[in-house]
Amino acid sequence: MYIRPARCPSGMERLIWFLLAGTRGGPNRTRILATIRERPRNAHQIAQALSLNYRTVLHHLQLLAEHGLITTPSKDAYGAVYFLGAVMERNMDLLDRILREGR
Repeated sequence: MYIRPARCPSGMERLIWFLLAGTRGGPNRTRILATIRERPRNAHQIAQALSLNYRTVLHHLQLLAEHGLITTPSKDAYGAVYFLGAVMERNMDLLDRILREGR
């Protein structure tokens, strides 16, 4: 009897799982992505919306941007607005699954 192997996740899918569910800061990064999905925002707006420290949000934004999950047209500018990156837009179902499973 042939047993079909489970689908092997892509490298990007593994990276997203690691960043959002496999690390201590994952829940905050997941919340940040969900907030940006609602509408693009700057770091201050994200910090206020999620009741997080501004510097904590900056750290997570930098990490998410480094891996292409978010983008901003005005990098390093005060008040820069963040948007979901193309990688994250292609993997929205994965974000939804992580949000549903709660880590």
